[in-house]
Amino acid sequence: MSKKVIALLNEARARELTAISQYLVQHYELEDQGFGKLGAVLKATGIVEMKHAEALAERILFLKGEPTTKPDATAKKGEDIAKMLKTDIGLEAAAVKMYNEAAQVCAAEQDQISKQLFEKLLADEEDHLNTFETTRDHLDELGAAYLATLVE
Repeated sequence: MSKKVIALLNEARARELTAISQYLVQHYELEDQGFGKLGAVLKATGIVEMKHAEALAERILFLKGEPTTKPDATAKKGEDIAKMLKTDIGLEAAAVKMYNEAAQVCAAEQDQISKQLFEKLLADEEDHLNTFETTRDHLDELGAAYLATLVE
């Protein structure tokens, strides 16, 4: 199988590992600050990202590659909610861009299964991006009143 496809799968896995760390750090911080509702969203998103990382590893192994265990970045800590959302939107927007491009490469390499995997992940990442953008928009429009709704 294509070394190019395995490299893309590993790049995606490294991104997913970063997202897992980032969202779980934010989950813990938000829970500690009393923003349990938003923390729960980030925890659930982190769990979805774990499933993505696992699916990518399984595909890499099937293609006789070695799945990376290293995230592509370090989780940011201590951000306020607005900065957290900016970080998360950046992670998801980059994933959407990369997964769209990766699906095209997989098609060109005649690897339809990897292409379908990237397309499935892409749908989830677009959903995460929408969630984070909507939350940011509510925060921008409503400020502290919106934050009060996130307290559990």
